[in-house]
This record gives sequence, C-alpha cells and structure tokens, in this order.
Amino acid sequence: MADEKEQNEPNLMFERKFAFDIWDDATTKKAFEFCEGYKDFLSKAKTERLAVKLAEAEAVKNGFKRLEHIGEINQKGFNAPVYSVNRGKAIILAKPGKRPVKDGVRMVLAHIDSPHIDLKVRPLYENEHIAYFKTQYYHGIRKYQWTVLPLAMYGTIAKQDGTTVEIAIGDKESDNVFMITDIAPHINYKFTEKKVSEAVLAETMNIVAGSFASKGKEMEKDLVKRNILSLLNEKFGIKEEDFTSADLELVPQGKARDLGFDRSMIAAYGHDDRSCSFGAINALFEAEVAEYASVVVLVDKEEIGTEGATSAKSNFIIDFVSELLYLQDGIHDENILRDTLSLSKAISADVTSAYDPDYAESYDTLNAARLGAGIAVEKFLGAAGKAGSNEATAEYTAFIRRVYNEADINWQTGGIGKVDEGGANTIAKYLSQHNIDVIDSGVPVLSMHAPFEIVSKADIYSAYLAYKAFLEAK
Repeated sequence: MADEKEQNEPNLMFERKFAFDIWDDATTKKAFEFCEGYKDFLSKAKTERLAVKLAEAEAVKNGFKRLEHIGEINQKGFNAPVYSVNRGKAIILAKPGKRPVKDGVRMVLAHIDSPHIDLKVRPLYENEHIAYFKTQYYHGIRKYQWTVLPLAMYGTIAKQDGTTVEIAIGDKESDNVFMITDIAPHINYKFTEKKVSEAVLAETMNIVAGSFASKGKEMEKDLVKRNILSLLNEKFGIKEEDFTSADLELVPQGKARDLGFDRSMIAAYGHDDRSCSFGAINALFEAEVAEYASVVVLVDKEEIGTEGATSAKSNFIIDFVSELLYLQDGIHDENILRDTLSLSKAISADVTSAYDPDYAESYDTLNAARLGAGIAVEKFLGAAGKAGSNEATAEYTAFIRRVYNEADINWQTGGIGKVDEGGANTIAKYLSQHNIDVIDSGVPVLSMHAPFEIVSKADIYSAYLAYKAFLEAK
C-alpha cells in the first residue's frame, strides 16, 4: 500500500536536473552535433559585424528575403520569411505565422557584442623603437586578463571616398598576432600589493604593433611608426587619417575548443551572448509554421548600456514590426502597432552566471544556475534591490514554464550573485517599455566576460530547443 501511495502522489519538489544525466544517448548525440555548428559559428563570428554576416548568409540559405527588397518577392503580403540588417551591426529576422501580425508576435532577442579591446581614433604611436596602438576597452572586462594574450584584429575601415576595407588578422595559422605587455615579477614586487582593479591601468593596455624602422630615413623621427603605415598602405591602401573612421577590435586569437576529457563543455571567446544568438536563429530557421509570427533580433551595444542606433533601444525593432503590419494590411497605423506590441511575447535571450564552487561565497546557492542543468529562467535581474530590473509578471513566468515543460525542455532558475553583492541588467527592460511581456532566459556561463568562457553543450542545446518551443507555442 505504501508503494502504491507513493506512486500516486504528485512530486511536490522542484528539483534541478542535469541534462546529460537524464538524456538518452540519441539526444546527447544530437546535442554534441549541434554544438559542432556552434563552435564553427563562434570561431568565425568574433565581432558583431561578422555575426551579422554569418546570420544573414544562413538566412538567405533558408529562403529569407531582405525586407528592403520585398518587391522582388512575387507575392502580396507577409507570406515569406524576411530580414533586415541595421548598419551592418544588427539584424532582425521574421517568419509569418498562421495568425496575422496584428494578433502579436513571438520575439527572441539576443546581443552579438562581447567584451573586447577597441582601438582609439588616433591609435598609432612609437616609443623606444617599438610601434604601439592605443586602446579603449569595451566595458565589462577585467583588464589584467587581457595582458600577454595572443590577440587578433578584426574590423572595418571606412575611407573618405566611401569605400571600406575589411581587416581580419590573427586567426589564420600564417597570420601575425598582437599582444598587450605585462611587467616581469622580478622587478615589480609592489604589484602583489595592488587591488585587482588597479593592477593594470587602462592607459597601459597598448598593443605591440611592430619594431622595424623605415630604411634610408635615419634622420627622421618615428621610423618604426612610418614603417607600419607603409605596410598598412601597401596591404590595405589606407593612411593614418583613415583610423579616425574605423571600427577595429582586438579579440582573443584562436578557435572554440572542446573542454574536458569527456568533451562535454566548450571553451571559447564570446559565449556571452553569441551562445543565445546561435540558438535563437537556428530555432527560427527550424521551427514549424507557428500560430504567431516569429521574430528573432540580434543587437549590438548591450555590453556598454544598450546605447546607439544598433542597440535594443533603437526604433529599428519597432519599425520592423510596423513594416510587417504594412505588408499585411497596407497601412501604417500607430494604434495598431501599439496594440500589436501589447499582444506580443518575448524572451531576452542572454547568458547568466553559472555557479562556481571555487567562489561559492559570491552566490545564492539555492537560486544560482548550474552548468549542464539546462537553460536558465530569470524572473528578474537588477542590483541592490532589483534596481534597473525588468521583472516578468507571475502570469508570464507561468506561461514560459508551461511552454518549456510541455516541450520537455531541461530548464532551471538562475540569478546573478547575492543580493547587494552582485547584479546585472539585460536588454529585457528596453523591450518591456513597449508594453511587451518579456523574460530573461539563457545559457549559464562560467568565467563570464573573461577572454575565454566556459559553457556546457547540454545548455547550448537546451537553449536552442527552448527558443524553438517558444516560437512554436500557442
């Protein structure tokens, strides 16, 4: 009787489940195969521009047409997948659903910028017969982690005549790399007495660029700098002034790699937030025809406060929805647009901090996400008492639970650190300003914002399945 009673009683406990412990071999194999594509994406999409180019190329392969070229689609209305690129640094994609757009859309938003090192607008100088580039770090980094690390340079240089030059140096086996120096321990014992935040100063994070001098000009100054400029002009057709109109980033050199004897994890640059970006776009490509129109947005500038025309604050997202309404109804109506947004549901697909037992004192162990236990759901974020947070309603959180549970998604709760000791914000609050229900849900990451971060393949695959289930949900 006791055994029968136990079988009939509902499970009242909410327990965290590690995916690889409960998945069958076939599901685990699918996760590993999916992550091969993800590693390739990470290794190639080291900047937001490169991520957009890869996403656009995949969209075209999957039959998406550029919204600006919608007249080329020989049919009326929003009846085919479309996309739009914003200034080469953000992209938005959509597929029609069974219902009209005015009934609301299902939207997944992720960001494709990651912490990195930028060049200043006048970067090149010479000191003690060595050429250097001056830099400006792109928020959210621990500066000491970026010294003595092989770096690759990527970006775009816009010339005065309107042409652009693409730069990609460091990741090919034959390429040179770049590096920020550090002082030898033998001559700086005081280094150990410094605070971590003061160990490396921002103005000392200069990139070593060369040491050859121009020949035959011994009486002139800055001969090493002149030689670097000559090499750049010869290879790329640029001059020093062209640096003033350039987007040039230094990122860790090297490909994404399997981590651990069992290859269950991935070590790479840019998991935050390209892990969620990859899952979102693939969920859109592979989702069945859904009840509602499906939209995926990949934005820039999240790591520096979501400012600028290519960020989630930009009107390009709302304008895109307006264009979808216009394709279906033939009119631009502000009231219809506002009603559409209020009926929409969204996921802010951003990573969260995974529990690290070596730093247990920084976590609320009950609420922190674990590596390998599936996609995390965060009802609220913020800091110091939810400051700056978007908080999903109880009803919307329950909706997400239902979607994930009915699709048998491996999911868990997550949170950023102890109250008053941690905190973070995402792009969720900027979407909720348009009266859209939105919640944070993404991949747990170890060593977040480090040059190389760690994720579980189980969580990467779980996120993809979760976003797909959300886009297909009624």
